[in-house]
Amino acid sequence: MDEENKKQLTENQYYIKTLAEILVLTATENVAQRSHRETSDSEKKGIFLSMLDLLSNHNPVIKKRLEQQAKNAKYTSKTIQNEILECLAGMVKKEIIQEVKKSKQFSVIVDETRDVQKKEQISFVLRYYYSGVVHESFLEFEVAEQMDAAALSDKIINFLEKHGLEYKDNLVGQGYDGAAVMRGAHAGVQAKIKEVAKHAFYVHCSAHCLNLVIVDAVKSVADAGNFFSLLERMYTFISGSYVHNRWLEVQREMFDGAPRELQQLSDTRWACRHIACRNVMDRLPAIVQVLEEIASEKHPQRAVEARGILAQIDLNFAGCLVLFRKVLSDSKYLSDLLQSKTVDYSKVVELVESLKETLIQYRSHDSFEEMWSETLELCTRSNIETTQHKPKRPRVTSKVLQGSVVASTLGQHEVPDNKHTFCVSVYYPVLDNMIGEIGRRFSNTNCNIMQGVQALNPSSQTFLREETVLLLAEAYDSNTEDLKHELHQIRRVLLRKKGQKESPTTLMEMTQFLDPYQDVFHELYRLCKIAVVLPVSSASCERSFSTLRLIKTYLRSAMTEKRLSSLAVLSIESKRAKSLDLDEFVKCFAEQHGNRRIQLL
Repeated sequence: MDEENKKQLTENQYYIKTLAEILVLTATENVAQRSHRETSDSEKKGIFLSMLDLLSNHNPVIKKRLEQQAKNAKYTSKTIQNEILECLAGMVKKEIIQEVKKSKQFSVIVDETRDVQKKEQISFVLRYYYSGVVHESFLEFEVAEQMDAAALSDKIINFLEKHGLEYKDNLVGQGYDGAAVMRGAHAGVQAKIKEVAKHAFYVHCSAHCLNLVIVDAVKSVADAGNFFSLLERMYTFISGSYVHNRWLEVQREMFDGAPRELQQLSDTRWACRHIACRNVMDRLPAIVQVLEEIASEKHPQRAVEARGILAQIDLNFAGCLVLFRKVLSDSKYLSDLLQSKTVDYSKVVELVESLKETLIQYRSHDSFEEMWSETLELCTRSNIETTQHKPKRPRVTSKVLQGSVVASTLGQHEVPDNKHTFCVSVYYPVLDNMIGEIGRRFSNTNCNIMQGVQALNPSSQTFLREETVLLLAEAYDSNTEDLKHELHQIRRVLLRKKGQKESPTTLMEMTQFLDPYQDVFHELYRLCKIAVVLPVSSASCERSFSTLRLIKTYLRSAMTEKRLSSLAVLSIESKRAKSLDLDEFVKCFAEQHGNRRIQLL
């Protein structure tokens, strides 16, 4: 090849790499690449072409390409953009799949959401252990034409087969939400997947379980539901432009530091409502002051609404505020941990038990007395009356119902107005329902597999107990005879390491500790890897939905599904995307792009 051809080839490769770098940058930053009109004389031709023009002002090679190259050889069309994005995303996915295959054992996490076009988008995430770290890697979005169990399970199996994964033996876990179509024990997705992958243990998303614990506890106590409805109404009223300005002024007059905003209540993450409770509790004197001022103004609609809210801020409201601030604050730590990609199920079991024990401790006379003292102090600071001046009319059951067995409520709810009634009708019922729901929702932690997982956790009382570890081993067809010998030997190894820095204290550390000994402790190492890759929650899928909403907006709703999936991979797996080898990209693109107008190899 002569010098001129070499120079031309180098410039061609440099140019295509530049296009790829621009697309990687815009994709990882969730920036729209294209515009409505992309002609050369358009004032707004889109970020992609605008960045290319900017680079051409400082780079003679790019400038020469844009000015002298034929229109069909500039490689700036939407078709070429899609091919470059698909190639880049393919390289990221190839890297992930290679890691999964080396790891062998993996879990699949699936969830769905509706995009701006009302299409049902399925998010696929793989959880696996590689190079001492647990990864939860996003691979793609796919549109679901049907939402029945058969169609969804076929989608998952086709996804695994498409990427060449040995799911029949190596798929050890499947994580979904609690929808009936997903969790059905006989005809649900998890059951159909288990028919072809017998080791795929189903885990109901723990974050959803925790959310349902709080939701059910609130729904079962009428005063708790009324309390949160009042918080939402309070937020809406004070967030109005006129009232909000007064709200900021009152805070500056009454408190030091920056004014606080009331928080809108989340319907999907109830544990996060503790921030709303905390802000209302800290600023309750200012809230009462603002409502009293608005209630005395001449604007009739605002005044009536302010008086209505003010009338409900009473002793019962203050008690609920203190109670839920405390309970939701304790739940928030577990909720945050469940969002982590690296948390394992042994840690979840520990923290769920810890939360349950905390709630049981709250259900005592001393804890209630402490809570009630805090309630009275809050009422004093906020000028809320703590005594009932006017006795309420006693409720009388209808004579028609006398002598009958009534199987439903009569709408005769007794509003707590003193210490005893609040304790009996709100405090204990909320705690009892939460404790009961935790036991029910997280009951799968008592199954054989979860007991086996706990037996691999160095901080567990059953650590390396043979009969408990064998429960997990039998579920995953391990060689139990070899495992028994390995358990005997690993106890000796750990005994020598006891007290040293490298002595493991968690399930993850135990797995990392076995990395150098994986050939010696083959069965035990395999079980540890299975234990850490069992899915804990579908939070990674939920995070991918956030990216979906940033990419597929109302103005970008016409993009193809392939482009959407490619952009999502580059955005979510941005660390991998930014470290791609662009020389490898040139080879990949040259092989995939058949009708080349410029020579790349």
